[in-house]
Amino acid sequence: MCGIAGWINFKENILYNKYVIENMTDTLKQRGPDEVGYYFTKHSLLGHRRLVVVDPEGGKQPMIKNIDGNKFIIVYNGELYNTEDLRKTLINEGYSFDSYSDTEVLLTSYIHWGYKCLEYINGIFAFAILDEKNKSLFMARDPLGVKPLFYTIKDNSLIFGSEIKTLLAHPKVKPVLTKQGLTEIFGLGPGRAIGSGVFKDIHEVPPAHCAIFTPYEFTLEEYWKVQCEIHTETLNETADHVKSLLYDAIKRQLVADVPIGTFLSGGLDSSAISAIAATELKKQGKVLDTYSIDYEDNDKYFKANEFQPNSDSSWALKMHEYIGSNHKGIVNSNEALANALVDAVRANDLPGMADIDSSLYLFCKEVRKDKTVVLSGECADEIFGGYPWYRREEDINANTFPWSRSVGERNKILSGDLKKLDLDSFVKEHYENTLKEVPHVNGESKYASRMREMFYLNMKWFMLTLLTRKDRMSMSNSLEARVPFADHRLVQYAFNIPPEMRFCDNREKGILRRALIGILPQDIIDRKKSPYPKTHNPKYTKIVQRWLKSILEDPTSPLLDLIDIPFVSEIVKTGGAAYTKPWYGQLMTGPQLMAYLIQIDTWLRLYNVEIEM
Repeated sequence: MCGIAGWINFKENILYNKYVIENMTDTLKQRGPDEVGYYFTKHSLLGHRRLVVVDPEGGKQPMIKNIDGNKFIIVYNGELYNTEDLRKTLINEGYSFDSYSDTEVLLTSYIHWGYKCLEYINGIFAFAILDEKNKSLFMARDPLGVKPLFYTIKDNSLIFGSEIKTLLAHPKVKPVLTKQGLTEIFGLGPGRAIGSGVFKDIHEVPPAHCAIFTPYEFTLEEYWKVQCEIHTETLNETADHVKSLLYDAIKRQLVADVPIGTFLSGGLDSSAISAIAATELKKQGKVLDTYSIDYEDNDKYFKANEFQPNSDSSWALKMHEYIGSNHKGIVNSNEALANALVDAVRANDLPGMADIDSSLYLFCKEVRKDKTVVLSGECADEIFGGYPWYRREEDINANTFPWSRSVGERNKILSGDLKKLDLDSFVKEHYENTLKEVPHVNGESKYASRMREMFYLNMKWFMLTLLTRKDRMSMSNSLEARVPFADHRLVQYAFNIPPEMRFCDNREKGILRRALIGILPQDIIDRKKSPYPKTHNPKYTKIVQRWLKSILEDPTSPLLDLIDIPFVSEIVKTGGAAYTKPWYGQLMTGPQLMAYLIQIDTWLRLYNVEIEM
């Protein structure tokens, strides 16, 4: 994995601004600690930071390829999982290769097929290709949005990069937060509107979109979306099909020239990935390394609830023994968990999922000491129906995002002037606009139709939030995290599995559980869904309680102008008990809300955010 940056202006000479692209590229050194490269012309400045995973010598970037007198230059962040299949096809078409890197295969695919290359590639990616002869820049992002790509257009210039901080390193781009950005932070946060960079004039190429920039225009279009298909397979055939697609996705993602491990919680998804990966590595005479996360003294304080029925530690050890992995359990202290809230903001460029972010940040930091690439289980719950809101009638019938039903409560946190922000209408508009995009099958039942909407909403919104979190927390530690369940072939197939099959055996993710019979122990298959773990130690609550209290007492705090101080003071005073509804998802209740507010204050300070109303 890598980081990319660019400044294109086909109408003006920008060559003398080399230092700008150098500064932009420098913001990405954690994404690519191994190498740095640049490409400079009068109208194009490109930068690249590289994390070496495949072909150390042949994969250097920016990569240039000359074909029939035309020069093509690529900067690319990602990994193709069908590299060799594409290489064979292109060799048969008369092309030759100087490396075995996927970068050259991707560049050649574009040279041969143009923008239609996106129909052929399988992987996670964000890339830009400059066509010098035709004066155009082509950009694209993978179908599910695993890899990020931000951009802005200023005075005939296209400025782009892998992270928001990359754009902010350009002198034309300022960290301005408008009324809409504030509404997004408090109405949707830590989620983001599709295509939004939150800051004024900063945008993100949405998942499954590509863009072309020429001297005359910038166009953005969708190149892939899930399609409705009549499902004709039996229950057993469906389970076998899911198993086949998942096995193929995992096998393809084990290719690297560096050590690979897996995250292993002992839950269904990470256990499936770890078991299949261990089997494949054994064929090569290798033993899989697995990693789990826990928290200081959680065994003393863990309390089961509807969302988190049991803790992970014993289940992770059971799976480690079952597959014969080398296992390492990583334990976060509560002080480190709180302190890393700042690191998580820097990694994300925005306030995020509070200590769920900082926990993942610390986890990735420790794993990176051993590994460069890991496989992780994100996205299974979204595409196979693992969350409680897929099964609870009040959530299914809700007229808003089921993971964010407390927008009315959020408004109470805002200061007097900001209470006028119409959070409800803002969220409702995004919700209803997304529903308009959902494809349907004629004649399907009302329940089946609603399930399509639920899966589409989760794929486009909640899943993207989790993928963003995984990318930022891992890549800020120079760790590449691959997500087999985000293979677009698996997502496309799962989208059309009827709900009675998806929830077969009256279980969440019932069809996935059936698919994994014979791969996992039965008690792992039967284990109830448990989300990403969090600390239950009251020590953590006290730490964030004191921290937020100090912010409220600091007259220079930028947060104070945004919040209802008496209301937030009551939340602090009660240790979060005054705010009981989850802010987002299942876990962001009182202590996590305090941590989120700490992150907002931290973000406003670190980025010198200017609020423009």
